Amino acid sequence: MAVEGDWPDCYQVNRWLKGRSDHDAGAREVLGHFDRWPTWMWANHEVADFVTWLRGHNRATGADVGFYGLDVYSLWDSLRAVLGYLTSRHPEALDAAQRALRCFEPYEEDPHAHAYASGLVPASCADEVVDLLLELRSAPRSIDGDPEAHFDTQQNAEVLVGAERYYRTMVRADNESWNVRDCHMTDTLDRLMRHHGPEAKAVVWEHNTHIGDARATTMAEAGMVNVGQLVRERHEEDGVVLVGFGGHHGHVVAADSWGGPTRTLPVPDAPEGSHEALLHDTLGEPSLLVFPEERRSAWLTARRGHRAIGVVYRPSSDAYGNWVPTVMGRRYDAFIFFDSTHALHPLHGETPTAGGEKETYPWST
Repeated sequence: MAVEGDWPDCYQVNRWLKGRSDHDAGAREVLGHFDRWPTWMWANHEVADFVTWLRGHNRATGADVGFYGLDVYSLWDSLRAVLGYLTSRHPEALDAAQRALRCFEPYEEDPHAHAYASGLVPASCADEVVDLLLELRSAPRSIDGDPEAHFDTQQNAEVLVGAERYYRTMVRADNESWNVRDCHMTDTLDRLMRHHGPEAKAVVWEHNTHIGDARATTMAEAGMVNVGQLVRERHEEDGVVLVGFGGHHGHVVAADSWGGPTRTLPVPDAPEGSHEALLHDTLGEPSLLVFPEERRSAWLTARRGHRAIGVVYRPSSDAYGNWVPTVMGRRYDAFIFFDSTHALHPLHGETPTAGGEKETYPWST
């Protein structure tokens, strides 16, 4: 299970699922470690119930299903994880990690400060994090009771490389940082598949804007790619299935600005002419639609608005700011429709975060 979440936080869940840590803890306690905004995406009661079931499945069947984060944001948490691993297991390789730490230290754990500095002068921490990654790739594997310890550390180093590049490109205010992020997530998925072997299968759980093939939307016209497109391009013959989700009306947990307080917000009825309105009029109940191989119907080939709700959502602008022109039959292989949606139940209150990643949504200005 690979999700749109930070690698270090999700890896704690992964270890818990496999009985390698927090043996006496419950799912809500383990998910409570998620502390980067927006924590509600994964630290909620619904995910707690799911991973509790998944842990029981592993125990009952002897399976080794894992839970991993694909995202690129955890620069400092990943750096600390690498330093801890090398300090305890490979002190001879610490120099590269300490050089990376010294490079980032002046920015006081604010990746945006590093990004803006690198935009003003031709200096960055790119060389330091790449050197660290190369050092880890050549280091001998150390297991010490966790067969994924070395893989975890190497992936944290990959996050450092990806995060440094992401924040450095973000200051240009173009679409390249989106592409850096989604390429990183796809590369992480590829590494996970190689790590688990040729018989492995993956379920990737992300927002529609990452999962649905970007080529079926106006994202392509803006030069943007996403995970769904890249996985199809790389692994079309391996059995890739892209599944979208949508709802006609209901409620959602989101914030009205990046880093803002968590709120339960209403989702207005989908406007006439949109995919969601058509499904509401035709079906009116929860439904799974599996698209035929030959997708020639008027609905599957027509471009209509398809609602996109991220962690930032403003109901007042829903009618004009949250609809992605989409050819449904090209964007997905199947679609799950809910006529009415219900908000998640966060495990704890969200502390507003100043700044934040300021992610650019491709469907709005």
